[in-house]
Amino acid sequence: MAKEEKNQNSNNGGSYTAKDIYVLEGLEPVRKRPGMYIGTTDVVGLHHLIWEVVDNSIDEAMAGYAKNIRVEIFPNNRIVVTDDGRGIPVETHKQTKKSALETVMTTLHAGGKFGGDSYKVSGGLHGVGVSVVCALSKWMRAEVCRDGGLYVQEYERGKPKFKVKKIGACKQTGTKVIFDPDPEIFKIIDFDRKKIFDHLRQQAFLTKGVKIEIIDLRDKFVFYHGFYFDGGLLSFVKYLGESEKPLQEQMFYVHKNYENVDAEVAFTFTDELEIEELSFANNIYTPDGGMHITGFRSALTRSLNDYAKKEGYIKNTDDNLTGDDVREGLVVVVSVRLRDPQFEGQTKARLGSAEARTAVETVVGDALKDFLERYSSDARKIIEKCLLTLKARKAAKAARDTVLRKGVLEGLTLPGKLADCSSKDPAESELFVVEGDSAGGSAKQGRDRRTQAILPLKGKILNVEKSRIDKMLINKEIKALVVAMGTAIAESFDISKLRYHKIVLMTDADVDGSHIRTLLLTLFYRYFPQVIEGGYLYIAQPPLYKLQKGKEGRYIYNDAEKDKAVKEMSKSEGDKINIQRYKGLGEMNPEQLWETTMDPGNRILKKVSINDSVATDKLFDILMGEEVGPRKNFIQAHALSVKNLDI
Repeated sequence: MAKEEKNQNSNNGGSYTAKDIYVLEGLEPVRKRPGMYIGTTDVVGLHHLIWEVVDNSIDEAMAGYAKNIRVEIFPNNRIVVTDDGRGIPVETHKQTKKSALETVMTTLHAGGKFGGDSYKVSGGLHGVGVSVVCALSKWMRAEVCRDGGLYVQEYERGKPKFKVKKIGACKQTGTKVIFDPDPEIFKIIDFDRKKIFDHLRQQAFLTKGVKIEIIDLRDKFVFYHGFYFDGGLLSFVKYLGESEKPLQEQMFYVHKNYENVDAEVAFTFTDELEIEELSFANNIYTPDGGMHITGFRSALTRSLNDYAKKEGYIKNTDDNLTGDDVREGLVVVVSVRLRDPQFEGQTKARLGSAEARTAVETVVGDALKDFLERYSSDARKIIEKCLLTLKARKAAKAARDTVLRKGVLEGLTLPGKLADCSSKDPAESELFVVEGDSAGGSAKQGRDRRTQAILPLKGKILNVEKSRIDKMLINKEIKALVVAMGTAIAESFDISKLRYHKIVLMTDADVDGSHIRTLLLTLFYRYFPQVIEGGYLYIAQPPLYKLQKGKEGRYIYNDAEKDKAVKEMSKSEGDKINIQRYKGLGEMNPEQLWETTMDPGNRILKKVSINDSVATDKLFDILMGEEVGPRKNFIQAHALSVKNLDI
């Protein structure tokens, strides 16, 4: 499909006619191998269809021609994307001898982004655009308002149903794309409103001064939300750090062009320990960073070291701040726009353009030097925080060495409370982290000793959201878990040394058990994210009830299942149904614990995963951080949706 490829230009000089549409190759491969063009054909690939169409509208906005973008979700999951840009050209294309609109919609790699002066920078997930959406839709319609006329064309699975035709007059300009994803390609077609909402909000932050709306018409009550941010990245950083206490009174912000690279950076420091670092290239999220992030980090480290030395905070090179020292508590967004960006990997997770590093490093370095001189109070707070981090890093190294150095490990071997399994193959070995000695005893007796290890924890572990690593490693329970896993921690962490490929959190089905599980999840999320990313962390699902009627017994895992089972068992005559509610794992004997929670043939395990790192990070800050206000607001907002609360 031809993508409406675009590049930024001034409002006065931008040509955008049929001659600006460049054709590179045909469309047929898309339906044969859709995964090559949208990554997957599951829910992620389905939503990429929207991103590709919206990208074209965003490109018009980035070029200064569009001010309003609307995404509508209709019943049966039909999508409509409308903008008030210039409208896709409709005159005959010189190379294809077809309308430029048809060329854009039905030819792969055709569009204004491949040459000419219609756009200087552009986005687009894989550079394939709206033609791929056309190919993967059972039906699509394009409506263009341009040159006083309303032009339309419809398509079925990438093929036009008729030639582009004029059906009326238009006073305004713009493009509307309507499409139905093809069920032959996508097994499940169900758009996630939150996923679309979050993506559009992100794009609105990155494209300041543009209004982006989402309308969901699938429910009884219409959902509407509009985004408009004059502050751009400043608004974005404020949003990302809204649940944290800012260290600075004045946020850092710079937006400047350097050698044809448009660099925009905003950041603030908070009192937190975590780093929130987002990067974008041509409005495309780069989760693995790249050259633009490297340039920012270099400028930040060098500038803060230079300032600290000049002001007498650092007196010798041994006390130089490292990259980790200057980034603790940082909330930053780095956005670059450049022509022909080079991405690493099909999903554009990392920016490889060297000129982006030079531009960001130069722009941030110059602006940050001025910022530190101008806002001396903020500069002092930042440097003091960095020096505190430096001190904590040295203390953490000492604590880590104490726990993990070879001699200590040889002395401790493994934690005394750990009942290890006999297998040394991590692929088949499982570690059950169990709440309390009582449940630990039952688990040790009921387990498969060859593949299942048991580590009982006494009481509630430290809330690591509020503690540095040196304090954390003093905690005996955490230290035991670190040693048992075998991976070490922080910069010494090595996922290849993980001794168990299933780490199962097994806690009681009550408030205390939920709290302990949350503390453990916080520990893994903050200090062992690779364990989660590797798919090694699980949560056990012990039964809530046992229903007994005569000789018939059933284990029940939720209230809905209990009500259904009671009705079924009541139909037969005989003894009264006895309902036992399990409050703790210790109430089960070893055989019951094995049968219900540990036996691979019967048990239910939930794998822990992270779908949205930004949202997850904010939620941990709210629920586990120091600030009471945001947590109180969260509880009040979600109180009515709470289920199974133990009192």
